[in-house]
Amino acid sequence: MIHLIQLNHPSEGRRAAIVDGDRLLLLGKHRTLYDCALAAIARGVTMEAEALADSREGELDYDEVYGGQSPWRLLPSFDHPDDPARCLVSGTGLTHRKSAANRDAMHQTADKPQAVSDSMRIYQWGAEGGRPEPGMVGVQPEWFYKGSGTVLRAHGDSLETPDFAEDGGEEPEIAGVYLIAPDGTPVRVGFTAGNEFSDHVMERRNYLYLAPSKLRNCSIGPELVVGGAFDRVEGVVAVERGGKAIWSHEIETGEANMVHSLANMEHHHFKYPGHRVPGIVHIHFFGADAFSFGDGVNLQNGDTMQVAWHGFGRPLRNPLSIESGPARLWEVKSL
Repeated sequence: MIHLIQLNHPSEGRRAAIVDGDRLLLLGKHRTLYDCALAAIARGVTMEAEALADSREGELDYDEVYGGQSPWRLLPSFDHPDDPARCLVSGTGLTHRKSAANRDAMHQTADKPQAVSDSMRIYQWGAEGGRPEPGMVGVQPEWFYKGSGTVLRAHGDSLETPDFAEDGGEEPEIAGVYLIAPDGTPVRVGFTAGNEFSDHVMERRNYLYLAPSKLRNCSIGPELVVGGAFDRVEGVVAVERGGKAIWSHEIETGEANMVHSLANMEHHHFKYPGHRVPGIVHIHFFGADAFSFGDGVNLQNGDTMQVAWHGFGRPLRNPLSIESGPARLWEVKSL
């Protein structure tokens, strides 16, 4: 198992590197992890083997890059380097008991309490049929779309709440990183820490608003883990205000903590022909089990969200930027 990273320099352009403690070992031939993954597919080797076989062209101080004291800037841990439109960002929800309970609470009202909400019903379907025997198809999980690669942000970048939004809050998750091979086969490149940022107030207003509540930017990284397992992952999510933590929570994910197996989630994502177009990148979030909104925390402009998963490298940190002023009216012109 190795950890990889992507960077950009104002004059030298994009580079990829292997994380080696407090050093970043720059790859020589592959300047992006997308190129590295394509080469691994072509040679029939693992992503780990392809990266380790590449030559080295110097090293960087990881502390300086991570802390923003270097001209090198961290990029999302994987993307499509040439065309963000050829990257699909999506996710599977209601995979963790705690997230289902939080969603269920959004549906309940004092005047019309529901015995079993639609969200809890889908979660229960997953608990009953989300882990099929090998070679069998299990129950379909919830699925949502977040946008193209234009919504991806890196460690240190702001996550923006647009003027039309009602809220913006963190969702600490692990995302699977995939690339469609030239023959149309989905290939899992690795896993990365992620903040699947969403508008929970809009979602709470009516669960049918789930789709637009997910159309927000999000962050992944700083490191891509290749050759690692996704069985049981633990971590901590926190929110800082003025340099001090105002909320934190232990979090768990991985197959052992989810009602759907990884194979079942992957099948239901890639069964659609439109998701198997050669060369397309997929960043797919696997769900969260805790977030500050569920504990009644209202994030403010300038707050910093931190997602730290054990075994997934350095924490992913993003400040919140809330767009002020009245919402802009977008008018459509006729040709």
